[in-house]
Amino acid sequence: MAIIDTTIQKESQDRYLTYALSVVSSRALPDVRDGLKPVQRRILFDMYHNLNLSPSGSHRKSAAVVGGVLARFHPHGDSACYEAMVRMAQDFSLRYPLVDGQGNFGSLDGDNAAAYRYTEVKLKEIALEVIGEIDEETVAFRDNFDATQREPVVLPSKIPNLLINGAVGIAVGMATSIPPHNLRDVIKALTGLIDDVEISNKQLTTLIKGPDFPTGCSILNSKQEIEQIYSTGRGMIRMRGDWEVEEQNRGKKIIVITSIPYALDKSQLVEKIAGLIIAKKVPQLVDIRDESTDDVRVVLELSTGADPDVAMAYLFKNTPLESNFAVNLTALAPSGLVAISEQARPLRPELLNLKQMLQHFIDFRLEVVERRLRFEKKKLEERIHILEGLVIIFDALDRVIKIIRASDGRSDAAEKLRKEFKLSEIQSFAIVDMRLYQLSKTSIAEVRAELKEKMDRVAEIERILKSKKEIGKIVRKELEAIAEKYGDARRSKLVKDAVEIEFNEEHYVVQEDVYAIITRDGWLKRIRQNNELSSTRLREGDEILKALALTTLDSVAFFTNLGTLYVLKVGDFPASSGYGDPIQKTLKFKDGERVVSCFGLKTAKKESDKPQADLFKLGESAPNMLNDGEIVTLVSKGGLGFALTLEGLQGLKRSGKRVAKFKDGDELVAVSKSAPKLALFSRRGFGMVIKGNEVPLRNAGAAGVILLGVRDDDHLVAAIGFGGKCKFKVKVDSGNEKELASSDLTEGHRALKGNRVFPRGEILGVVLE
Repeated sequence: MAIIDTTIQKESQDRYLTYALSVVSSRALPDVRDGLKPVQRRILFDMYHNLNLSPSGSHRKSAAVVGGVLARFHPHGDSACYEAMVRMAQDFSLRYPLVDGQGNFGSLDGDNAAAYRYTEVKLKEIALEVIGEIDEETVAFRDNFDATQREPVVLPSKIPNLLINGAVGIAVGMATSIPPHNLRDVIKALTGLIDDVEISNKQLTTLIKGPDFPTGCSILNSKQEIEQIYSTGRGMIRMRGDWEVEEQNRGKKIIVITSIPYALDKSQLVEKIAGLIIAKKVPQLVDIRDESTDDVRVVLELSTGADPDVAMAYLFKNTPLESNFAVNLTALAPSGLVAISEQARPLRPELLNLKQMLQHFIDFRLEVVERRLRFEKKKLEERIHILEGLVIIFDALDRVIKIIRASDGRSDAAEKLRKEFKLSEIQSFAIVDMRLYQLSKTSIAEVRAELKEKMDRVAEIERILKSKKEIGKIVRKELEAIAEKYGDARRSKLVKDAVEIEFNEEHYVVQEDVYAIITRDGWLKRIRQNNELSSTRLREGDEILKALALTTLDSVAFFTNLGTLYVLKVGDFPASSGYGDPIQKTLKFKDGERVVSCFGLKTAKKESDKPQADLFKLGESAPNMLNDGEIVTLVSKGGLGFALTLEGLQGLKRSGKRVAKFKDGDELVAVSKSAPKLALFSRRGFGMVIKGNEVPLRNAGAAGVILLGVRDDDHLVAAIGFGGKCKFKVKVDSGNEKELASSDLTEGHRALKGNRVFPRGEILGVVLE
């Protein structure tokens, strides 16, 4: 045994490259010529060659096909092979299915096909066009995996299968995603390219205007976008389901979805829309039902007076009813120039544009037709050779019969005839094997007529083979016949001027007066204002941090201990009679992040709303409300603080915005609307009032300056802005609440340590009464 000295790195690299090449060339990517992956090609060939499952014959169990393919050509898993065959039978997966399935082959609702022991298959008529002239030496054959059978390298497809049925596959380091197209459109482009080899990609897109999906749907791309996709081989096709409004009894209207985007699971779409209706995200819709049979018909019931355009705008934005198909025109293409003797030459994956894909198919068909003509010529010449022998012996039939009767058998008779009449071995055996009635005058006349006909055909073939142009005419004629036989109308509409329906979030929220409740432990919910706040359910040990009287059109701004500002619409608060949901479920909080303060943001003004200035003067709810452009004071645990102007509150993302940057170990503990005076309280009972204009105004998040000189064993717990005389409600560690008048607090300058306002106990929290 020889020992090879090598490294793990080299062996790993070699083996991985071998695996990668195998996946790319033998499994995942289609051939640009017949548009098939190896497993698909083997299935069609085995059904035709070994099982004889012709369109005019009977169906046969899918298990027989899968077993035969695995045994003879494809040494891989049975489930993968069966799934490939199932896809070729699904009219919602392939624009032009190649397999005629009988039984359950899945559905648009994502249902899987029945097991292969229950289903039956045979070839469709169009599949014979893919198999083409397989028996006329038009394509190269190679040994199968165990050298017991021969299989075609490629099928001599008469139809441009790669473009009309598309392909999706993931290889190693590359992928393919080719959308299906209309057969008539593709053949128009092919004939146009045959007529003018200089035609441009842009001109071809006037013939192939875009994909044609089996599920219908509308294509929203502009003409320029389609041209870009076909010229680069990459891009996004924007698909949108079709819909229409139907009138019902008593003036009621319904929306009917009549088509869905390609490769979309209809049941998941219906489930998604139903969830949105239940959650009241689309108040224009009250119910959904799926009335689909062979055609898609998903019915959406509209609420009274609802605008269907508004409802559909929400569905297009928030469901897969409008989605994208990523185009990647990668396929295995022959390397180098096409040559008849090199049909089995190596293929390599290439990102192709539209013209290259069409040209590869035309080159392949020219090659196939040339090989077919040469095969036909060879067969004609073989027949001519025999016919010439019959003509030679016709005038000496008596001698022929005498020689045969005097011979010792078939071989002896053929040998004597060959010597007597100077015939070839093939001619002599053909004469010996003839029946006597074929030697009549009528038969020899037919022989001479056939001989002339075949010699004329040979001359015609030789003339055609001398001219690529003549071969091209044959290819063109055959393509036109295919389009005439199998062509159909487009299913996908090309929307020239796609009108985007205006999306306004306020259209999808039912306005009602609610309490937006935020608890100390960070739970959110909303309840109607006719409910008692005191009776709302809370988790054990939790308490209400804020209960803001707002509408479902308003928002809430949250400030957290990490100095981040978040904004959430009240309509996104869970409407719950229970505990609600944790805030982390909705907003992207970090570890250890918690809410320290929150404010309402009014987005819908009502005539009954009082101006913020008046509310502030009256000491009502103004301290709990914010507007864009308002100034707030942010104070840290260590007594540092600054003022900040809030802008762009309604446009904040759910990941929040950093508004304060305190030192390590410090954190935000209080946020107050800026006011003439600011009351500061520490944990150990110290308090002080400073003037609001002593707080510096910053344009961005900062650490600030010292507002209250906090002692080493103490920290700040509250900062409250106020105007005139007021009272504070102070919660102490004994569990009691005590009142404190603003006049009881000492006024001073910032950075002072303040005076003790409570001689005993610690302050847990302070609110303005």
